[in-house]
Amino acid sequence: MSKAKDITLPEEVKGYSQIRIDVDLTSGKIEKTTLSREFCRDWIGGYGFGAKVLWDELKPGIDPLGPDNVLVWAVGPFPTTILPTSSKYGLFAKSPLTGMFGMSISSGSVGAQARRAGINMIVMKGRSPEPVYMVLDDDDYYLVPCEKTVWGKGCWETEEQLREEFQDQRLAVLAIGPAGERMSKLGCITNDRNRQAGRTGMGAVMGSKNLKAICFRGTKSVKVAEPAEFYKLAKKLIKVANGPATAKYRDLGTPAGITSYNKLGMFPIFNHREGTWEEIDNGTFTGDALKLDWVVKKAACSQCPIACDHLSRVPKTHPNYPNIVASVDVETCYSFGSACGNTDWPTVFKCITLCDDLGIDGISGGVTAAMACELYDLGLITKKDLGYELPFGSTQNLVRFTEEICLGKGFAGEIFGDGTREAGRRLEERGIKNAGYYGMHIKGLEMPAFDLHGMSSFAVGESVSIRGACHLRNGAYGLDAKGKFDRFAYDKPLERGKAIKATEDVYGLIDSYIICKFTRGIYENDAELAKVYELVTGIPHTEKSLLSRGDAIVTLSKCFNVREGWTRADDHPPQRFFKEAHTKGPTKGVTLKEDGYQQLLSGYYEARNWNPETGVPTDATLKKLGLDFVIGKLKQTTGGKKK
Repeated sequence: MSKAKDITLPEEVKGYSQIRIDVDLTSGKIEKTTLSREFCRDWIGGYGFGAKVLWDELKPGIDPLGPDNVLVWAVGPFPTTILPTSSKYGLFAKSPLTGMFGMSISSGSVGAQARRAGINMIVMKGRSPEPVYMVLDDDDYYLVPCEKTVWGKGCWETEEQLREEFQDQRLAVLAIGPAGERMSKLGCITNDRNRQAGRTGMGAVMGSKNLKAICFRGTKSVKVAEPAEFYKLAKKLIKVANGPATAKYRDLGTPAGITSYNKLGMFPIFNHREGTWEEIDNGTFTGDALKLDWVVKKAACSQCPIACDHLSRVPKTHPNYPNIVASVDVETCYSFGSACGNTDWPTVFKCITLCDDLGIDGISGGVTAAMACELYDLGLITKKDLGYELPFGSTQNLVRFTEEICLGKGFAGEIFGDGTREAGRRLEERGIKNAGYYGMHIKGLEMPAFDLHGMSSFAVGESVSIRGACHLRNGAYGLDAKGKFDRFAYDKPLERGKAIKATEDVYGLIDSYIICKFTRGIYENDAELAKVYELVTGIPHTEKSLLSRGDAIVTLSKCFNVREGWTRADDHPPQRFFKEAHTKGPTKGVTLKEDGYQQLLSGYYEARNWNPETGVPTDATLKKLGLDFVIGKLKQTTGGKKK
């Protein structure tokens, strides 16, 4: 495997601006430095940049909500080029929700506008003595006190007010809401109203630093290494992206997956008690029903030809939620819909808008609500506790619960306002035994819209994700859904492990570029994915060398987790999947088997050339990947990590 250092660099790297901004929020000092050509070559962008900075500049064991946490904002080399779906950005820090590697990615206009301002990366440290927002306006960088202006306001109003203040509707704004300000561990960051950097509590990290928002605008251009050849390839990719390869996202959006996964018994119902639902079978709760009855507009992010953002509107005659407009995806159809036993679309929309505006992750928020519904159903929490009823199928009370966890109000906010793991711990401290069993999370991060009964490969793939339960860091669900392996069996552990690793490595690369995974099918192969990088940057990476960097980035993130106290036991799904079977559908009677799961997990570790027993990367593997600087520094701690 070739190391990045063996790749000859051009005299001038293109695509990247190579500008890093360091912000000491405690003192207000802002510095500009230049990223080296070697740094760009080795770490690619987004995810890779974040992983390297957190490893180098974050002391292990720190409090994620303390001033010593480091918050990294980063893009790759592609924003403002015509490469499809290239206006994306990432945020990286130690997660207050998991205590491990935290990352969240969003799209919209921010990536493109930040690149026009000439920014590749911002590294924020310390804590401002008062609430501020940051402005990056071409070469002008400054902090603005905002306690009397936008602090305390929702994400949407903050964005609107800042654009009005600058008299520029193109101003890109990413902001936290009241949830992030109060440092809810579910805190998200919203930009362009409907786009969120939602997962792992990055909004809480901004809140802990008294940082309300970051604003970008600029006039700088981007240069590519081979403009004529890149233009030709990019135009071809745009054409393919307008065709069948992305048709389902353009037609129904991500809710297209509801019906297909329901047929496989893989769509979570009633907090993962079941994997199929008659409300989907009869057409009530499907992507088709959503499109037919509610969707009023399709919207696209900058540089995107797909327009997967399907906006749904409730009529002005609705008695409870008139005229609300929500950006609806499959994850929130699951979290506030099927997981809560709720078929009322306006209720789903209202819960989504509360999360997006007040600022919590819509997946985590809904999965936390589903946990509360089940605890209520079992009598473990009561109307006396909540002040209202909350059975599965709740509508107005589900909205009330969602608002309370966003704002930290009442019993709901006090117990459930920081997610399922904290809720389980708090309830158990109050004498409700085994309450944590009903919190559907991995490493503290709430699960996405896949039920793991009968998904033996993805049970491993989702569990080994470095940020916790996640389908976007590891696409191994496709191995089960498409039948590459027997999804009910545990055979071929090394072969499965290699397949799981392969999806994770290419996702690591995609998240470093950063481009949208909805376009992964528009490339003929990974070689073409590598070609666009070379044409833009001039760095002669190959398919092999870039995938090796994906491997290195994932491995370095794993090393971060090991340093923070990770053990093999953390790579494990909730016990429900091992103890309770579905009662109907294709996965009726199925549970995960512990022995089989552990065998596949060891196969994955072996495929990565990590220690197959402990899951810790070996010195030989670190050296092979060019991660020599990690060797000798993997002493595990428990600092800041909560089980």
